Amino acid sequence: MSSVSTSLRHIVPENSSTTAIAAFRRVPCCVDGRKLASRNARRRAPGLRANEKRWGNVKAVTSPDCDGPMTATGRSNVPILSGSEVVERLKAFHENRTGEKNYSAMYSSIFGGITTDSAAMVIPMDDHMVHRGHGVFDTAAIMDGHLYELDQHLDRFLRSASMAKIQLPFDRSTIRSILIQTVSASKCMQGSLRYWLSPGPGDFLLSPSGCPNPALYAIVIEGSSLPVCSGVKVITSSIPMKSQQFAVMKNVNYLPNVLSKMEAEENGAFAAIWLDDEGFVAEGPNMNVAFVTADRELLMPYFNKVLSGCTAKRVLSLAEELVADGKLSGIKLRNITVREGKTAKEMMLIGSGIVVKPVLQWDDHVIGAGEEGPVAQALFELILDDMKCGPPSVRTSVPY
Repeated sequence: MSSVSTSLRHIVPENSSTTAIAAFRRVPCCVDGRKLASRNARRRAPGLRANEKRWGNVKAVTSPDCDGPMTATGRSNVPILSGSEVVERLKAFHENRTGEKNYSAMYSSIFGGITTDSAAMVIPMDDHMVHRGHGVFDTAAIMDGHLYELDQHLDRFLRSASMAKIQLPFDRSTIRSILIQTVSASKCMQGSLRYWLSPGPGDFLLSPSGCPNPALYAIVIEGSSLPVCSGVKVITSSIPMKSQQFAVMKNVNYLPNVLSKMEAEENGAFAAIWLDDEGFVAEGPNMNVAFVTADRELLMPYFNKVLSGCTAKRVLSLAEELVADGKLSGIKLRNITVREGKTAKEMMLIGSGIVVKPVLQWDDHVIGAGEEGPVAQALFELILDDMKCGPPSVRTSVPY
């Protein structure tokens, strides 16, 4: 018998309440699939001490921390739980977990509704998105009770689903309505909405043919603080970026992105910049990149090899105001070399979570004067103002 079990003290955090710990101890442990009686009701087997028992060729001893037996290695056996006991433990876990508890509502097409109970915000293990990474997602910021660029993000979401060959569980208008209702149920006025599409649950095989019904999930994440226009350092990523086919769709396969972000943090940087297969500047792990040249021209890489950022596209539109004011001489999408990027007057990262974030240093090269530039700050203010009081085409009111 494998000794994969864990002690109760590793399951329940040390700071757990007495009630939570008592709930865990009420569950009898099991060995070889057979439920054991409580310690008080257990009878001694012949030839064994009071705190020992044998099942097959496995000797178990009781633990002072658990009603179930302990293996000879000193670790308690894994309990078999009923559905209600799982729910009880999930609630205890969420009550005692550290960090912010800021998930205020979730929609799941699996149970066909919205829940505000964080312990119920789960998805099936046999969902093709979970065990095969076959899924797409997108997000929209919530600002002052409005969803920012919901339709733009939703259009990209549906394009990604088409590229990933994921059927829709509902039509576009129904999905849109579900997303708005989820935010409404959350009562969240400031934060973000994230949503996923997958082939749904079915089996654990490679093909999604065993998944009969596609699934839609959405979750609202509270966030009280606004982005700030503070400068950061970036490095060049050594992690290979996704190929063009996968880079242009927002899919859940984010391992390269995660490793790239970790690489940046290990080197004291905010993000790592990817270069494409020709060596041109591509993007960050979850943001686009832009530059201001010495001639005051705003440059951004083509979107044909990177994710088409909704915020980046909005920046390009709003930047026309800076051209009209004479702060920019022009706006252009083109290939950008690393040398051009590192010698630019300004560099910035652009994304829905950070809005516009100036870059002060790339690897060992200081960008411009080494401080937040006027164009980055102006674009940050334009986007923030657009999020707060932009036109209806980019702001969707949530009926709370």
